Amino acid sequence: MTPPAETSAPPGADVRRFGPAQRWVHRVTAALMGVCVATAACLYVPQLAVLVGRRELVVRVHECAGLALPVPVLLGLLSRAFRADLRLLDRFGPHDKVWLRAVLRRDGRRSARPAGKFNTGQKIYAAWIAGAALVMLGTGLLMWFTGLTPLRWRTSATFVHDWLALTVGIVLAGHIGMALGDPEARRGLRTGLVRREWAESEHPLWRP
Repeated sequence: MTPPAETSAPPGADVRRFGPAQRWVHRVTAALMGVCVATAACLYVPQLAVLVGRRELVVRVHECAGLALPVPVLLGLLSRAFRADLRLLDRFGPHDKVWLRAVLRRDGRRSARPAGKFNTGQKIYAAWIAGAALVMLGTGLLMWFTGLTPLRWRTSATFVHDWLALTVGIVLAGHIGMALGDPEARRGLRTGLVRREWAESEHPLWRP
């Protein structure tokens, strides 16, 4: 396991966690995902469907938000800092096994959960939500272009799309709940800065 890295900022100072590109990609992606979830709820929950009405408009908004979902990430690839964070999210090291083992054993000690800029849970979530978004996009397109695919394909796509949407909603609720419990992490996404003490405690292997 890599030993904890020392941060370069003086004690008590803020350190930069995210630049403008990462923050805006997160905000726009979150907004589009929120629209997808809200419109899906209006389409599938009868009480909301009656309350909102205008089903055809809701369907169009849902489709447009879903098609636009990959756009923020694709634009973010123009940023070197964003690409660097993607590489960190995509790489697992020996310390990730230690972190995951501690979580599964419910070991709450910070020393038992070593993490770099992103902890293991964040890496797993990012990989899962990216894969789920691609599957949702693919199945949504199969449902949209009804004349191009056999009925059996569209039926299967509808089944996968609907149940995966429910799973995405549950996972997103958990993600939001975790964020609500960590004000400093939210501050990092809002301003790009976090306290040095928080960085050393939550992400001891991260070198800002």
